[in-house]
Amino acid sequence: MKITTTCIGAYPKPDYIEIGNFAETEDQDGSATRAFTYTHDTADQVAEELLVKATQAAIQDQLDCGIDIPTDGEQRRENYIHYHCRNLEGIDFVNLTNKVHRNGAAVADLPTINARILPRGNHFLDRDFTIAQNFSDKPVKITVPGPLSIIDTTANNYYATERELAFDLAAALNFEIRALADAGCKHIQVDEPLFVRKVDDALAYGVECLDRCFDGVPADVTRVMHMCCGYPGHVDDEHYLKADPDCYFQLAQAIDRSSVQQVSIEDAHCLNDLKLLEKFANTAVILGVVTIASSKIESSEYIAQRLELALRHIDADRLLAAPDCGLMMLGRKLAMAKLKNMCAAAEAVDWY
Repeated sequence: MKITTTCIGAYPKPDYIEIGNFAETEDQDGSATRAFTYTHDTADQVAEELLVKATQAAIQDQLDCGIDIPTDGEQRRENYIHYHCRNLEGIDFVNLTNKVHRNGAAVADLPTINARILPRGNHFLDRDFTIAQNFSDKPVKITVPGPLSIIDTTANNYYATERELAFDLAAALNFEIRALADAGCKHIQVDEPLFVRKVDDALAYGVECLDRCFDGVPADVTRVMHMCCGYPGHVDDEHYLKADPDCYFQLAQAIDRSSVQQVSIEDAHCLNDLKLLEKFANTAVILGVVTIASSKIESSEYIAQRLELALRHIDADRLLAAPDCGLMMLGRKLAMAKLKNMCAAAEAVDWY
């Protein structure tokens, strides 16, 4: 037996996939709030055969490193949120709105919600999953942005309250999640990094919306949620305003009572008090054991030691190892070096 390994979502894109993302607009002088430019570049501008080729390569890299539950690498996505938003009614991608978001950590011109949120009627993630699963003999995990994180990365110009908006988003996401499950996807992850930035909203209605996202999903599908502390503007960025990981303690009990079966948290960027793991009496924990925005490669010995410490607080069958978040910033060589060490550590852990 060994610790199960997985990835969180994004994987570095090859040079032949030129799909934009948020880019830092200029060098900052240590300011907490970073300015970003949103790009309209989407997968529609890339040949389908290249997107399929990139997906296959991303999955093969993960398998070559020893990952047990790979992702599709999000090769079709300009970012993990807006790719999904383009398939929802009610969001304007032409008339953008300038907004400070991520609790003051970033400012950007964002898509604007100007009508009720509804699914467009045509599923799309089931296609992404089917293509990806064809390249793996291991189950491929597909990710979906959560309601609170969509709200933070768009501008609301329609709904009276964010709570009302959140539940409409949850219903629209559930439409797509059910299609994923029907297509055979056994690991579906809702990304909600905003939980640790807006704890009160997460507790007031975010966890309930999370359950709504998974409503009607079959019992043989693993329900996963991810809440990291945020991406910086570039690798080795020392000034980015991360969320406070102590918020995990405030959220743990509510998540443990939810329908979520696995929760993904950061631990590599900022080490947690591992007593946190004891708060998850029922939920498995995907522990982030390698950083996603640092050029430093964690040794397999160091990672194994951290996993062994974690096993003092949680049963081995409820602990998984992963990066803190998606690996898109690192580049392929660095990402694979970190993943290989992580998988070696998962094999080497001494059981308690």
